[in-house]
Amino acid sequence: MTWTVTRNGLLAGALALGLAGCNTLNLADFPQAGVTDYAALYSSLPEEQFPINALNVERIPEQNRRVLVDYETDEKRGTLVINTKDKFLYLVLGQDKALRYRVGVGRAGYSWSGRAKVGWKREWPKWTPTKEMIQRRPVLRRYEDGMDPGLSNPLGARALYLLENGIDNYYRIHGTNKPGSVGTAASSGCIRLYNHDIIDLYERVKPNADVVVEHS
Repeated sequence: MTWTVTRNGLLAGALALGLAGCNTLNLADFPQAGVTDYAALYSSLPEEQFPINALNVERIPEQNRRVLVDYETDEKRGTLVINTKDKFLYLVLGQDKALRYRVGVGRAGYSWSGRAKVGWKREWPKWTPTKEMIQRRPVLRRYEDGMDPGLSNPLGARALYLLENGIDNYYRIHGTNKPGSVGTAASSGCIRLYNHDIIDLYERVKPNADVVVEHS
């Protein structure tokens, strides 16, 4: 499996790709230009249930920005491939193309690898710490019935819930209230993206999509 970053990125106007539609990838769905308007890509989102401020693109390292890349894989179109070593998530588009998102991954001792499915999706989800998390940090007991959605919620603006053999494995692909953690190994095993990127990914991913988590 190999990937090569294209020189041009995605414009903010590139919206959901119909992954369940025709098998031919229409690159017209991904407008490109000599200079990508990343300020627009990560601009404020006032229409959200909880309005999201713009990200300062000057503080987003180039490798952390959402981008269309060349990507050779045997995985089918619509699959999410997460490389926890390099801290990238790839949405396979077919025709040797993928959308690449920078992610935060599990810190040492909390990472996971294998295959799963997207069981369901939630906008502005509640967050409920696991029993193990509460044992490690008793202060989280206040949220054992769940933390209400909002900008301070650790799951951020969207979440994809993963199933292994039809059973919730408690790993999530989600937004974050700590954008500085994207590109690092800081979570309890879940995969986190900028809120802007998880909103984009959420619109493109279908329930029951394949998820592959690998370390190399």
